[in-house]
Amino acid sequence: MSYIQPGTKEYKRSKVALFIAGLVPFAMIYTTQPTMPLFADEFNVSAPVASLTLSLTTGLLAITLIIAGSISERIGIKQMMVVSMVLTSILGILSSLSPNFYTLLIFRTLLGVFVAGVPSIAMAYIGKTFHPLHTSMIMGFYISGSSIGGMSGRILTGLLTDFFTWRIAFAITGILTLILCLIFWLTLPSPQTETKDRVGWSSIWTSYKKHLMNKRLNYLFILGFLLMGSFVSMYNYIGFLLVKPPYNLSQTVIGFIFIVYLCGTFSSIYMGKKASKYGNLLILKLSIFITISGTIITLFPTLIFKIVGISVFTFGFFASHSIVSALVTENAKENKAQASSLYLLFYYLGSSVVGSVGGFFWEQFLWFGVIAFNLCLLLVGLFLVFVRGTTNIVSNEHTIENSNESSWSQTE
Repeated sequence: MSYIQPGTKEYKRSKVALFIAGLVPFAMIYTTQPTMPLFADEFNVSAPVASLTLSLTTGLLAITLIIAGSISERIGIKQMMVVSMVLTSILGILSSLSPNFYTLLIFRTLLGVFVAGVPSIAMAYIGKTFHPLHTSMIMGFYISGSSIGGMSGRILTGLLTDFFTWRIAFAITGILTLILCLIFWLTLPSPQTETKDRVGWSSIWTSYKKHLMNKRLNYLFILGFLLMGSFVSMYNYIGFLLVKPPYNLSQTVIGFIFIVYLCGTFSSIYMGKKASKYGNLLILKLSIFITISGTIITLFPTLIFKIVGISVFTFGFFASHSIVSALVTENAKENKAQASSLYLLFYYLGSSVVGSVGGFFWEQFLWFGVIAFNLCLLLVGLFLVFVRGTTNIVSNEHTIENSNESSWSQTE
């Protein structure tokens, strides 16, 4: 099989394009997160209802991912991602024109449908285009792009909302991402091994069934659900906390707090390299421990501790997500697009379901309730990793210098 080799022009272009592929969708998905308190006030809705502007997006994203991977095999991976990113940007602009909350929810729902053409396809592109020795590191560039996208979408929205309105903020963000879509189209090399398959739906569902019967993939799917659920729950309701006394922060300041996403940009690449060197399982355990530590630190009432805690939490989350994403593509020896779609189905269901459920913990128990809820999710995830490590790990796992597979990437 022909792979894009490190040091080549195509390799460098791929890293840039995959970074953009992570940035654009996540910038558009998370523009509403810092403005949820504004929606609650302007449209007279509760915190859990305001969170639907994100939960519906990620919920429809999760469902649409099931067919997105298969459609890409018919029309082509690159074409699928380009069309999806352009439509996502346009819907982001249309969201700024919403006359009422219900219209806003409709646009956000449609955005969730069309944005699905990027995440699973990008993961499948990495699995098909790069040698397994390099997937963790390359996946790190894609995940780092998603962290920058989530950060920039939140910061830009918060800043522009204070200067203008949230509507203008949404429109400007959409225009900027349209420009990035053009750069992506011009930069991403077409997969060297891609074939456009005319497979039937029966074959597609057979591949999904096969992946769901893979125990190692099931561990990863559940882990993605738990990790993403805790992440969205944390970021959904930190804004509700910080606009209240004793913090009383403006939307601009709250938006700039999301600059801690840079911790995720760094960790997804840095810890991906460490996973390649020391083994995925060890670094995954460490990353989840870091995520739990950051969660606990946010319980301290001082603002600086909130920021430090979120930073540590974000570092651990993106490191974990990067490793788990790479492991999904490694475990799926065939039909990688479907495997990536299933992983992201669980991942974004965690965002949609857990993100909204966290709102009830906020309303009943405030920040302590949100953190207690998140700790339960993360501890269950850590337990799964340790159970996975003690029951299924291959005893002679080596570093990447000695082997190109870790304990999680052995075939069933």
